Amino acid sequence: MYQRIGAAAYRPGLEAMEALDVYLHYPHKNLKCIHVAGTNGKGSTAHMLASVLQEAGYKTGLYTSPHLLDFRERIKIDGSMIPEVEVVDFIKKHKRYFEEKRISFFEMTVGMAFAYFEKQQVDFAIIEVGLGGRLDATNIINPILSVITNIGLDHTQFLGTTRAAIAAEKGGIIKEGTPVIIGEKDDETDTVFTTIAAQKRAPILFVNSSNSHFTSDLKGSYQKANIRTVVTALKQLNLKGITDQIIQQGFSKVALNTNLMGRWQYLSQAPNIIVDVGHNKEGLHHISAQLKGLTYRKLHLVMGFVKGRKVDELISLFPSKAKYYFCTPKLERGLPIEDFKEVLSVVNWDFNYFESVSIAFETAKAAATSSDLIVVCGSTFVVAEVLSYLKKTV
Repeated sequence: MYQRIGAAAYRPGLEAMEALDVYLHYPHKNLKCIHVAGTNGKGSTAHMLASVLQEAGYKTGLYTSPHLLDFRERIKIDGSMIPEVEVVDFIKKHKRYFEEKRISFFEMTVGMAFAYFEKQQVDFAIIEVGLGGRLDATNIINPILSVITNIGLDHTQFLGTTRAAIAAEKGGIIKEGTPVIIGEKDDETDTVFTTIAAQKRAPILFVNSSNSHFTSDLKGSYQKANIRTVVTALKQLNLKGITDQIIQQGFSKVALNTNLMGRWQYLSQAPNIIVDVGHNKEGLHHISAQLKGLTYRKLHLVMGFVKGRKVDELISLFPSKAKYYFCTPKLERGLPIEDFKEVLSVVNWDFNYFESVSIAFETAKAAATSSDLIVVCGSTFVVAEVLSYLKKTV
């Protein structure tokens, strides 16, 4: 399971997924899929699309990863998680095949999503890429639309060390004759996308960078780019009932309609507590920029990372006068406290180190006054642990 152990679980290639697809009798072929890839924003974009389609009355399947609190978050229809009995029955029914063929956790979950969406006869299935695109298990589908939000330097050990190389991997979701939406224009990657699209005879549309008049309940300023991307995608789909009014209603109720968590999510006030799953350089840059527009007495940052992150580079995005609470998420990939101390030993800031995410969070809460701000970020898994901890302590 990549989410838990990282690189050792990464299996590029579609052979096992294609074989599983044959075994399951090609469930995705009975689905109208929208495929969403990108370094940042693909989860928010997928949830926004789902919310608008739901508002228009379409039965909408949504497959995303990773989950925060419950595995079933990955597979939803109209915002409702797949029932536990469906998960149990699917695994029971196919367990022998999974074990014999050594099907990965991610491949198994993708197969489960497609089978469930087919069984429930959804009108549309929005499918978020797990990692990359070209060799991702989701890439067996033939979607009605492909969306690539943006390109940043993340997962470079798998996808390449330049933005052009990463664009080529994510551009692998562009299919023959299928329109593709590119969320952000960029000199380094535009040519990569236009070349692939030309080879595939796929109409390509770059999103206009001018501000949209639509607003969302997802409050991060970085959502403006995702809103523009979703509006462009919806206009391309040209579906019955998707009016500007429906689009705005969908955008205004993303969290309510889809149960999305962890995107600039306010947990409480006095002090304000915000969690955000931003975890790479681009994502944390957006969080840092968002902080500059807020007023507070003191900033408390509860942060943890997975191994492989350039911690000193990421920390440099944030204010030197903040109070830092570094911690290690409970998984093999979690960056140990010793590594934090070694990397940051030359930086003379207010750093505190904790073996537990919950202790780091509670310490920050105890130190904060009502006019302070606490932000939890750095890793999806740190946010997940805080949300889980709060759920248990309510």
